[in-house]
Amino acid sequence: MIILDNVDEPRKALGRALVKYGGLFPELVVLSPDVGLSTNAMDFKEKYPERYISCGIAEQNAFGIASGLANFNFIPVIALYAAFAFGKASDPIINGIAYPNLNVKIIGTHGGINVGPDGPTHQSIVDLAFFRSVPNMMVLAPSDSSEVDSALELALMHNGPVYIRLERAPSSNLVHPSAKLEFGKGETILSGDDMTIIAIGSMVEASIIASEQLKKKGISARVINLYSLKPIDFNLIKKAALETDLIVTVEDHNCIGGLYSAVAEVVAGIESTALIKSIAIKDRFAESGSSSDLRKKYGLTSDEIVKVIEEYFEEK
Repeated sequence: MIILDNVDEPRKALGRALVKYGGLFPELVVLSPDVGLSTNAMDFKEKYPERYISCGIAEQNAFGIASGLANFNFIPVIALYAAFAFGKASDPIINGIAYPNLNVKIIGTHGGINVGPDGPTHQSIVDLAFFRSVPNMMVLAPSDSSEVDSALELALMHNGPVYIRLERAPSSNLVHPSAKLEFGKGETILSGDDMTIIAIGSMVEASIIASEQLKKKGISARVINLYSLKPIDFNLIKKAALETDLIVTVEDHNCIGGLYSAVAEVVAGIESTALIKSIAIKDRFAESGSSSDLRKKYGLTSDEIVKVIEEYFEEK
């Protein structure tokens, strides 16, 4: 089975990973702009209170402190809502961290609309567009809780700024062909010859379910987990564009600037006739509601993936 039964929350996995790597990296310091409970960064505080800094509800201040710590050879990790990173602290991120290429790790939890009842102010649908466009910034988007540990390890081993995007809603853990995450890599979760689904975050699980549904309809759908958005796996995308006529990107993010844009940038630079379609938030703000209801309303479901692909083959 590709999808396992052990449902978990990425932010809980983050708490466990911070504690684990706190023991392996004595220079690791965790900062929180007063969201330690929501991000599970408090797990780290309980184990290493002397290396945990609560910065109050002051995101710019948190990134300024992180910049100073990095200049003294600490490895600051800031865990906060994804919407409050770029939304409230874009200037210190760009000029205080990315421009001097400092060794700061940014973990944006609650990515996408799946934060549910918190509403549009807390739903982060443009974070990938922002962080992808910042020079020196690496961008990772783990598909499930099982990849959080590896993503944090990879970020800590890299000397420079890294953004890790996590989601709030629980999801199933998957069986991953790749044992460890790598920058500039993705993984083929399922093989397929007729078309390719490229997804990130919890949309990978939805894509696997869609692929299994499509198989029953005689459509062979390849599924790629593109966890590294920057740098991106050029060769994996190129292979898909040359071997399949249709690529569908699936993301809990705005249709502009995220996964779809990243994949389109690659395909535009090669000789391919592959058509690219996007399943994402259609350039609008969502609303308050349960995670499942919002995903249904805005088309972030396996049924919507199947519908889009079926329509393509019917027209063809």
